[in-house]
Amino acid sequence: MMMAVSFERYGRLYYLDPGGLEPSVGDKVLVPTDAGPEVAECVWAPQRVGEDVAGLPVCAGLATAADLARDERNRRRRAEARSAAKRLLRERRVPIKVVGIDYVDSAYLVYFTAARRVDFRGLPRALSRTLGARVELRHVGARDEARLQGGIGSCGRDLCCATFLTGFEPVSLRMAKDQDLPVNPMRISGACGRLMCCLKFEHPLYTGFHSDAPRTGTPVGTPEGDGVVVGHDPPADKVVVRLDDGGRRCSCDRASVCGPRQAYDQARREGASDGNGAQ
Repeated sequence: MMMAVSFERYGRLYYLDPGGLEPSVGDKVLVPTDAGPEVAECVWAPQRVGEDVAGLPVCAGLATAADLARDERNRRRRAEARSAAKRLLRERRVPIKVVGIDYVDSAYLVYFTAARRVDFRGLPRALSRTLGARVELRHVGARDEARLQGGIGSCGRDLCCATFLTGFEPVSLRMAKDQDLPVNPMRISGACGRLMCCLKFEHPLYTGFHSDAPRTGTPVGTPEGDGVVVGHDPPADKVVVRLDDGGRRCSCDRASVCGPRQAYDQARREGASDGNGAQ
């Protein structure tokens, strides 16, 4: 059994072993963390899955009224700390941008970005006096900034890094070319300004499709007649064929396009005609 929870609305998903509980979507549950159980919302009710889920953290139970009150206090602390940090940075004219704040073990973790190297000595101490708790500053990159802040991608959906991705992997222009995408930074860059993460995890789909799909210009046979391949649609696992009869185009499943058989039949016909000519 496995369930999914999120600490923020439309935030990253975390997967848990329900441990015998059966929470419904929208219920508040406790998630074990290094700082103790934290409140999260169930966004995917427990269900049986095929893969092995051994090693997943076990849900610590349903959240009580005291847990919800503590979570609300921590949220209020984070919001107040964010406002105080931004105000102090403006007063000191420190060129850094606060992108997220966590409250863990009675201490604040302030995540920030900076366009250049910044000397912020004395800033944690000043923030500690303002907030009345220990403060730790952590510099994050452009991708982590997008993950912390969230947003909508060019596809119209929530950012992958802010929902289901658990880490960042290298992305190259070669992956964009293999997916027949224009090598235009405006078209293949995400909200963070870096190459889109989907180029990486969708790349195997395209390479697997092109490994055995007939190339453009290849004569093939389809359920609707013979024709020539004029395009591909890897996400739908289809091949676009222009039929010999009238030039009409059709979209066929890759498995139904018998390019190799067509070539074999043509070779047999040519071999037969050569044999008749020799006689």
